[in-house]
Amino acid sequence: MISWTKISLALVAQCVTAQFVPAPTDLITKKGHAGVNVRYKEVPPGICELDPNVKSYSGYADVGEDQHIFWWFFEARNGNPKEAPLTVWINGGPGSSSMIGLFQELGPCGVDHDGNVFNNPYSWSNVSNMLFVDQPATVGLSYSVPIPAYEDDGGNIIQLPDENCPDYAQQYGTCGTYSKPDIALVPNTTASAAPNMWKTLQGFMGAFPQYSRNGFNFATESYGGHYGPVFNEYFIEQNAKKIHGAKHIDLENVLIGNGWFDPLIQYQAYYNFSVFPGNTYDYNPYNESVQAEWYNNLYGEGNCVDQTRQCYATGRNDICAAADNFCASKVESLFDIYSGRDEYDVRELTPDPFPYSFYVDYLNSPKVQAAIGAYQNFSESSGTVGTSFSSTGDDDRESNTIEDVRKLLAAGVQVALYFGDADYNCNWLGGQVVAEEINARGYKDAGFVNITTSDGVVHGQVRQSDLFSFTRIYESGHEVPFYQPLASLEMFERILSRKDIATGKKHLRPHGGYRTVGAPTSDYREGNATIVFEVLDGDATYNTTLNGPNPSASTSLRRRAGLRKP
Repeated sequence: MISWTKISLALVAQCVTAQFVPAPTDLITKKGHAGVNVRYKEVPPGICELDPNVKSYSGYADVGEDQHIFWWFFEARNGNPKEAPLTVWINGGPGSSSMIGLFQELGPCGVDHDGNVFNNPYSWSNVSNMLFVDQPATVGLSYSVPIPAYEDDGGNIIQLPDENCPDYAQQYGTCGTYSKPDIALVPNTTASAAPNMWKTLQGFMGAFPQYSRNGFNFATESYGGHYGPVFNEYFIEQNAKKIHGAKHIDLENVLIGNGWFDPLIQYQAYYNFSVFPGNTYDYNPYNESVQAEWYNNLYGEGNCVDQTRQCYATGRNDICAAADNFCASKVESLFDIYSGRDEYDVRELTPDPFPYSFYVDYLNSPKVQAAIGAYQNFSESSGTVGTSFSSTGDDDRESNTIEDVRKLLAAGVQVALYFGDADYNCNWLGGQVVAEEINARGYKDAGFVNITTSDGVVHGQVRQSDLFSFTRIYESGHEVPFYQPLASLEMFERILSRKDIATGKKHLRPHGGYRTVGAPTSDYREGNATIVFEVLDGDATYNTTLNGPNPSASTSLRRRAGLRKP
């Protein structure tokens, strides 16, 4: 599921600024709910949120021995933050940092190519208190055991005897403070990651009760198709136990963007999106030989579909891990091999400068690390977590995601799935089938309708039945709020207020009988007008009105030849 292209680029950028990180001495300690200690500090204005009247805090929830989960909180910008809802955001991976969501998508700020912070007027913190969490330990700024180490060209973290950078390590340029790369210190399945996420929330809500008064929402993307259903069902189970000293999590809404739910469905969707029936950008560069290879690798006897079914039937770690390795390399990766395009946005060639990754260097600057109380250097993805999850083949398991969505709906929780339709990695064709498999009450009788937004532009379509919805966002890659910020913010606001996604005017309730009336499929086709056939410079900027790079970038385009193998 992870595409390593952008992660690798970010790690290269990190090499320039990595250093040994002194442990912060100015964190305040409070005991939260469920006995979870929280250490935190107020973040100065300008580090991210530019409005000095809007408070921001960052810190750690100490959820276990050698388990320290980093979080960064922002008050709601509009209205009284003590009366605003609380929304937690996590990225996927497994092993991806939620600073991706904060700085590239929906947080209060971004970082430009000069390293300057800029305001995001479409931040989801406009309408909600926002809590960004790096989980599990070793992801992003969360840590297990901080060690002096260096990172080699293969992404391996190699411990050093002390905080000196020897010659053999300097060639990599990555000496610094890292988490010990011990897979025994991190979970290896979605289910085993849930308890520490619950503890993190308990710690934060106990330390900051003033921001936890008006309902709780959970938003995620990508591997969040696993995390979102499984974690939130776990929260509901914990509520039912009425644990002494724990807070009841008043879960209201769950949002999942371009989620990875069911591998058996979604590995097949790679072929569906690329070959037949194909994507709505009318892009298919694959010759008959490649198409035949793709089909056989997927459906041939003993290949991806058969191996995944065997994983489902047996649940054995070795079988699931082998199935995932085969499907990733022989089905998913064919797109990368033969197209040379970005899995997260098929309109762009690799290397793709969007969304902007300049924030990685920013988070590795000593000034910023001190301002947020960091214990280690930042990287976008934890190889330790990725390796641990791979050992069980968690990526190739359905992990009860669909059943858990049904349980959430039965508990009166709203579940909203949204998909940018230029994303290959977790593409909307597979997501559409997942939505049908969930089979929410009345969904089969609903149809797709256009979404109305304040700019008067149709940015997508939604199929909704009461508190369950599937939204397709046009001209958008994997990280929807980056590509369509206004539409994603208005969608988020409507979900929080329990109004219909199509218009934002109709109030919703469980089993209220609301249905969108339209075609059972979304048939709009963008065509290839926004397909880019030249590699963009690294400092190119994205225009959300043109749905592509700004014209100024076109003067510095470089031709890329030999993209497709014969």
